[in-house]
Amino acid sequence: MKRPLRPDEVKIWGMVAATVHPMPGRRIPKAEAGAAPPVTPAHLPPPKPVTAFAKPPPKSKPRKELEGIEPNRRHRIAKAREEIGGRLDLHGLDQERAKAVLEGFLQRAWNDGTRAVLVITGKGVQGDGVLKRRAPEWLAAPQLAHIVAGISDAARHHGGAGALYVALKKKARG
Repeated sequence: MKRPLRPDEVKIWGMVAATVHPMPGRRIPKAEAGAAPPVTPAHLPPPKPVTAFAKPPPKSKPRKELEGIEPNRRHRIAKAREEIGGRLDLHGLDQERAKAVLEGFLQRAWNDGTRAVLVITGKGVQGDGVLKRRAPEWLAAPQLAHIVAGISDAARHHGGAGALYVALKKKARG
């Protein structure tokens, strides 16, 4: 995550940006959300520092949803350019047992230094299986926050909608 710019950095960036002009025939792009504040002429007071990112969100809140795996990383996993370090099939398990097995499997994989795993949940009888629905909730749990980086549906040859790629965070050295 990027850190917010300090007021002195905003001022310097404003001076640099004021010297840049678009090439002939090009338009100035519209400001994006979260972009640096617009540059003001020298005769106006400098902009106030942006404080939207001053406070990080409290750490105690549980994650509601996990972010997906970065598209390039997901592509590398699907094409076997990034190794799938382990596979876990949850077919035939009830919810309690599946959750416990999943948590134990992810902890062992992370301890071994694995960066990606495949979790096969199955689709359920009509495509709305309980394990398929609940697995993303379990993966977003606070006790797995230090392990799980993101999840995405698996490629068709790895199980498609009945399986998930789970990207694991790097284990801290030490």
